[in-house]
Amino acid sequence: MKKQLYIKWKILLQVIPIIAVILLIKTIFHHYGLEMMELNALFTSLVGATIFLIGFLISGVLSDYKESEKIPGEITTSLKNILDDSLTLKHHYSEDTFKQFIAFQKKLANNIKSWLYKEIETSELLTQFDVLNSIIIQLDKEGVQANFLIRIKNEISTVRKNLLRIEAIRETNFISSAYAIVESMAFVISAGLIFIKIEPFFAALFFTVLVTFLIIYMIILIKDLDDPFDYQANGESGTEISLDIFNKHLEYINANY
Repeated sequence: MKKQLYIKWKILLQVIPIIAVILLIKTIFHHYGLEMMELNALFTSLVGATIFLIGFLISGVLSDYKESEKIPGEITTSLKNILDDSLTLKHHYSEDTFKQFIAFQKKLANNIKSWLYKEIETSELLTQFDVLNSIIIQLDKEGVQANFLIRIKNEISTVRKNLLRIEAIRETNFISSAYAIVESMAFVISAGLIFIKIEPFFAALFFTVLVTFLIIYMIILIKDLDDPFDYQANGESGTEISLDIFNKHLEYINANY
């Protein structure tokens, strides 16, 4: 329960110290009469433009996030199909080949989990697929039908394709220049709210908290959503893509083979 609450309010807890610093600076500036600007339409337009840019960023990131949600399921489906085919064809090839094939699948699933947590390099994971070539050749020699071998190769290709998609998502930030301008605008707006004089002072504090909280919270949220496979830093919680279906397959193959 405590963990779920922390996950829910994690970004808020990150934002609170920043807002507290801004409020402290605002109070100091008000106390010493350093508020030298008046609120005008140009500043409110600046805030509106920043909110619009944040909306553009969140829409782009969310579309990628929704696409990313499908990847663990696609990987797991392919791994399950390969396991099903290997069990179906068990009596068509030797016991040694069967054990080798199962050992390959078990090691591959465990290596994928380790790779998602960045415990092994991508090159090391992809090398694992080379083992399949010798297994396919052995299955062919032992008389397994070509259509089954082609299906196994296709499923492995699907797994590899999705792993490379994850790698691309993890290593590519969504429009870095857009992040730069939004962060710059957040700084400018925060500084402007500190220098702008609004009466009464409690109203100034309220609007300073409201605007800065909204902008900073959304920037942190977008950055968090931008890498939905950052398990090394955040584990399988918060905005990270769920691995429940993959973990169940991993537990099954480890427990039974």
